[in-house]
Parts: sequence; structure tokens; C-alpha cells
Amino acid sequence: MRLSPPITGLDQPPNFESAWHLRVAAERLEWLRQTHGDTAGVADQQRLADARHKLLAARSQRVWPGRDEKILTAWNGLMIQGMASASRHLGRPDFARSAERALDFIRAHLWRDGRLLAVYKDRQSRLNAYLDDYVFLIAGILELLQCRWRDGDLDFALTLADVLLNQFEDHAAGGFYFTASDHERLIQRPKSAHDDALPAGNGVAIDVLLKLGHLTGRTGYLDAAERALRWAWPVIQQMPSACNAMLTALEGYLEPVQIILLRGGGAMLETWRERCVKPYAPRRLTLAIPAAAVLPAELLAERRIGTEPVVAYVCNGLQCLPPISTLAELERYLVPLEIAVA
Repeated sequence: MRLSPPITGLDQPPNFESAWHLRVAAERLEWLRQTHGDTAGVADQQRLADARHKLLAARSQRVWPGRDEKILTAWNGLMIQGMASASRHLGRPDFARSAERALDFIRAHLWRDGRLLAVYKDRQSRLNAYLDDYVFLIAGILELLQCRWRDGDLDFALTLADVLLNQFEDHAAGGFYFTASDHERLIQRPKSAHDDALPAGNGVAIDVLLKLGHLTGRTGYLDAAERALRWAWPVIQQMPSACNAMLTALEGYLEPVQIILLRGGGAMLETWRERCVKPYAPRRLTLAIPAAAVLPAELLAERRIGTEPVVAYVCNGLQCLPPISTLAELERYLVPLEIAVA
């Protein structure tokens, strides 16, 4: 089928180094309807469908390209975080369900004897997990918890954080190694503060430890995050443009994110949660926890429901306001973190 100039853009000035780079300049069906009427457009659409079918049949006779089918814990952690964030901000609960299925898969197939494994393929899980596997998954769990509360998820994140401190932290100098303490011996045990194709594991580790520490009151997490920042400070000063994850963590250390815990039930709890997560507020962590939820001990267990249908606890760092029982009062503390999008 000969391509018409209005479809390819060849009737317009050259768009790349004094020449034409072929592109779809106009939808063919819409152009045909404007120039030949609806009947011609529908017929042309059918011809295109037939042509695609013939092309697919011919291509299917060729050897298909290989596909990388291994499942990586770290990459799934990033995906869980992204899908959960998209679910919150776009109002797409199916995204959160997808993230939840991924988390459940990891717990079922890549969590063994209290430790993560890094790779799953052909129904086999192998390789001891690395720093990125732990911290990316914790970040994903925290994001998913903002979409919905599920008993056990926060406990899993805390367990992962404990393994992080026990197996990956450099207790002498601060920061976290890429490999666990019981990993096979290497010529060098890497411990990087720079971002690469993925965010620096040390930066994400600091970020999640700060959030978990402020959320639960476990000061050991906060101390480990501070030690890591002190270790990384010379590197951040020398090359800040290569340390975006570290800079984000540093911001969270200097100005802790606002944490809002909602306790209650029913539709009103969901209404309060939706108000807290919209509009876009990246420096706010909101958990809507049903009254019957099973909570970890320590600080979270003290966030009780009371006699009101919903109660909110608003905290910055380890400093918290008295319980808030009306949405109108809660609104006062949401405005400063909202970001206006032009």
C-alpha cells in the first residue's frame, strides 16, 4: 500500500538534518474520512487489518527472538513501588492488585529460611539476595501499604530491615555493602554511594530505614541511617550529581517526611485516606489502618482508634500531634505539603 504524503509528513518541511524522518503525521483513518468520506475510511481500515493478519502469519513462521524470563527480586521491588504509586495517584486499584500479586510471589518463591533469594527461573529460586533486593522490596512494600493495609506486610518489611542491619551494614565505617556478610568471598566487597542504572542501594536503604524508624520508633534504624549518611558525605560533596538517591535520603534525614496514621473503619477511613494522598504529596507517608488490624508492637501499637469513627495521628519525625478526630482539622496539616501543578 503506497503511503500518502500527509500520512508520512512528506508534504511538510524536512524534520531531521535537512531530510525527512518518516513518521505518522496524521491518523490514516481520520485523514481518509476528511478527504474521501466515511465509506472509504472504513474500507481502508479493513484492508489494513487484513494486511496485519498476513504479516503476522508470515512472521510467525520465523524463529521467535529469545526472551529473558528470569524474575529478579530487586527489579520486582522497583515495579511494586511504581505500580503502587501509580495506583494511588491515578485511582487504579488494579495496579495495586498487580503489585500485591508480585509481592505474594516473592514471599512464596524467593523468601526462604528468613532470607531473600535474588533470582527465580524455571521454577527454581537461587542466589543469595543482594542489598538492592532487600531495600527495593522494602520501598515497594511501604508504597503498597499506602494503597491498602494488609496484616503481615509491615512485619515483613521490618524483618527485611533487620536482615539488612545484621547482614549488610558496615558497623565500623557506616553504610551498607552490596553483598551479605555470609556471601562468598570476593576480591572486593563493594559499597557504593553512586547511582548507576538503578538508584544506589545505600540511598534507598537510608530512605526506608528513616521511614521505618519514624513509623515504629525503632531508633536503631535511625542510627544506622545516620551512620550511612556520615560515611557517604564526602562522596556526596565531591559528586552530588551522581548521588541522587543519597540526596533524597539526606533530605529525608534533615526534613523527615510527614507520617499520617489513620485508624478507623468503613467508608470514612477510605475517604480520609484518599484526601491524604491527593493531590500529589511525595513527602507524605499515609497508612490507613483498620481498627481490627494486627499491628507490630512499640509505637504503632499505641495508635489506638478511640471512640471516634476515624482518628488521625500526624507526625514529623518522632514528634506527633495529639490525635485528630475531624477531617476539617486534619486539612490544616495537609496544605503545606501539597504541590501545585501548573
